[in-house]
Amino acid sequence: MLLTLTAALIAIIGLVLTGGGGWLLSLGGSPYYLVTGIAFLATAVLLFRRSAAALWLYALIVLGSLAWAIWEVGFDWWQLGPRGGVIVLLGLWLMLPAIRRPLGFASPTGTAYPASALPLAVAVVVAIAVAGYSMTQDPHDLAGTLPTKIANASPALGGNVPAGEWHQYGRTPFGQRYSPLDQINTDNVSTLKVAWQYQTGDVKKPDDVGETTYQVTPLKIGDTLYMCTPHNIAIALDAASGKEKWRYDSNPGMNPDRQHQTCRGVTYYADAAASAGTTCAARVYLPTSDARLIALDAETGDVCTNFAENGVLHLEKGMPYNPAGYYYSTSPPVITDGKIIIGGAVNDNYSTKEQSGVIRAFDVNSGALIWNWDSGNPDVTTPLPEGEVYTVNSPNSWSVFSYDDALGLVYVPLGNQVPDQLGMGRSENVEKYSSSIVALDIRTGAVRWVRQTVHHDLWDMDVPAQPALIDITKDGSTIPALVGPTKQGDIYVLDRRTGEPIVPVKEVPAPTGAIPEDFTSPTQPLSDLTFTPPPLTEKNMWGITMFDQLACRIDFRSMKYEGRYTPPSLQGTIVYPGNFGTFNWGSVAVDPERQVMFGMPTYLAFTSRLVPRDQIPPKGQDEKGSEQGLNRNDGAPYGVYMGPFLGPLGIPCQAPPWGYVAGADLATGKIAWKHKNGTVRDMTPLPLPFKVGVPGIGGPIVTKGGVAFLGAAVDDYIRAYDVTSGRQLWEGRLPAGGQATPMTYTVGDKQYVLIVAGGHGSVGTKPGDYVIAYTLP
Repeated sequence: MLLTLTAALIAIIGLVLTGGGGWLLSLGGSPYYLVTGIAFLATAVLLFRRSAAALWLYALIVLGSLAWAIWEVGFDWWQLGPRGGVIVLLGLWLMLPAIRRPLGFASPTGTAYPASALPLAVAVVVAIAVAGYSMTQDPHDLAGTLPTKIANASPALGGNVPAGEWHQYGRTPFGQRYSPLDQINTDNVSTLKVAWQYQTGDVKKPDDVGETTYQVTPLKIGDTLYMCTPHNIAIALDAASGKEKWRYDSNPGMNPDRQHQTCRGVTYYADAAASAGTTCAARVYLPTSDARLIALDAETGDVCTNFAENGVLHLEKGMPYNPAGYYYSTSPPVITDGKIIIGGAVNDNYSTKEQSGVIRAFDVNSGALIWNWDSGNPDVTTPLPEGEVYTVNSPNSWSVFSYDDALGLVYVPLGNQVPDQLGMGRSENVEKYSSSIVALDIRTGAVRWVRQTVHHDLWDMDVPAQPALIDITKDGSTIPALVGPTKQGDIYVLDRRTGEPIVPVKEVPAPTGAIPEDFTSPTQPLSDLTFTPPPLTEKNMWGITMFDQLACRIDFRSMKYEGRYTPPSLQGTIVYPGNFGTFNWGSVAVDPERQVMFGMPTYLAFTSRLVPRDQIPPKGQDEKGSEQGLNRNDGAPYGVYMGPFLGPLGIPCQAPPWGYVAGADLATGKIAWKHKNGTVRDMTPLPLPFKVGVPGIGGPIVTKGGVAFLGAAVDDYIRAYDVTSGRQLWEGRLPAGGQATPMTYTVGDKQYVLIVAGGHGSVGTKPGDYVIAYTLP
């Protein structure tokens, strides 16, 4: 009976592999699955016939599969395991005496002898030995060290920020995410303990949009921390104890049409002209998800009614279209030269009638409009006359700006015009400014230079990250530089005075074959400093078992893919790097003394499939805003289905690693080291601590103590790394997802490291409302 059931199981597996393998072969894929499926069917027939040859044939399946797997992927355990796991387990099962006995023979005296297990045992032992050896290998690791020599002992950090404070999103106007504190260093960081923990009370609600996320990096000024929550509550805490000082609830309401419900930070401003103790002499500016900017007294949290309209600046003013929930600011504005400069996020791929991506500068005290830079009308920056509107649907900036007061420039990362995947009919200005870094004159808003990172963007490759400003020593001279990370993995190292590359950028051929109504750029820029991954191949397809791996191989062969920048299509296109981004809003951290960079490149393929307008279903009553799934593109001839490239079990179709930490030397433009980051502990039903290298979203910081701090990964930890080598030095378990960028500060003589843990709806980490500070014992 047991033999019959085993034969039936092997026959079923054979049928699945033969059918799927034949389908894959017809698509131009590997013949392995078809050949192996036929061998499984033959093994099943021999078992039904009670022939010992079944064990010999299965031994050949084990050895043949092992040889094929090593030929495809070498000694990479996470790739070998799915290819051979089921096969080896069945091999062990077939060696059971209860299976071998009916396959044996009887001696002349009537004694029953089971069939020999030796050939199959040898094959299984060899496979297990190879698996064991592969577990000791890490073919994806790049070992190395960054230079420890101080290249600039007195680097420009940007602004006049005391060492123990954190005044802006990236600590200073330069956005370096670098702290000159060194009390916590590589020698003692492993002893960090929780100093205090605070809960905001703002938790994800049942009727929230899916992409409700907690991404805030608090500010530290004096003895106070300032922060915001996903539903736009501003909070001030005592920096030493975490005790709440005040809170202000902006009540933005709920709107299912918002794609994001988040707040990355607030902006602090102290009016030098105001007398000490004057109401609103110091202010906190809070952006909200219903397109308001609210000025609050930094001491009390009361609204500063002398700003704009009773303390509120309405950002929808001047927009050609204004459906509620389609436009808002998720990132803190910057303040310089008496101006508060702000952009805004638009809902991706909702409609061709989106709001303008205009960048505006308002008087920081009165809220009066000083200048506006609209990429649809880039040469006219004087304030928009009453009754007129900005250019509809021009490229927007949803991330964080940096600025250099000495040069008088603000650096703006720009996104793409929506629909992201449809480029027909774009204006000359859109083609010039979309997906670029733009330097604007702080005084007038005039364009000083533009550096485009994608031509005719059809892939949602917004420039997502705040540029980091750093002075780089090269050939004996100091160059004021800008470091701009991109979704596609390129790091642009530019002269921030002119936008010209310091690390070379070349144009390389790009795939063609857009839909008939559209076109592609024949070339695309590629920086010499790049974390863009090698193109995917069929052998990179993955799964927990050989079956879901086979399904991913079929999907891979069924879709259009010719490498980076394969154009969108009706059959479905693989987008890799995906529009989730190799780097995203978390940016990178730079050390201005050593002139090195620490980052978290993430690799997750996405897919897009264009849908003709007449095939798009009506909007559901409970449909909520999301960048994954159907993007309707109202007004365009096509909608688009988008999302990560996942297999039948909901895990990535591409093989891990999906996430790394990495270090690069900015002076040479070379990557020094790259190591897998994060475990699958919070990705699986069982808390497995396997260090696979997982996706993440969020950003790092670095310190003079030689330590980098990073949460971000989809397991719930904050970690500390040695900047020089990338070696992990410490980790702290978080009560929720840590998809926010940490910060560090001092109170008295004690240094703290702080992170917000509240989860991220886009990547499915555990929601929460925690603010956690760590310090040395």
